[in-house]
Amino acid sequence: MASNTWYVYMLECQGGRIYTGITPDVTARFEKHRSRRGALFTRINKPIRLLAVMPCGSRGLATRVESTLKKFERNNKLLWAAEWPWNKEGQWT
Repeated sequence: MASNTWYVYMLECQGGRIYTGITPDVTARFEKHRSRRGALFTRINKPIRLLAVMPCGSRGLATRVESTLKKFERNNKLLWAAEWPWNKEGQWT
């Protein structure tokens, strides 16, 4: 899914933790997290699955959305993720 579009994504990690990040290639970034070469958070908290992915167009917009989401409480993150669900086939549901 590489393109000029940037995406905000949410991962469900072990222990029920949620990680939020941005990338232009969701599939590659998820595999990087799973192989323990991603963010420190996902090296400590093993990623289980992609919860949600939202296309943002530009990196700047993706960064702003990510920053806002990281301030959300868990329940609000899950509500947001329900609006942008991602299935195992790598598509929106």
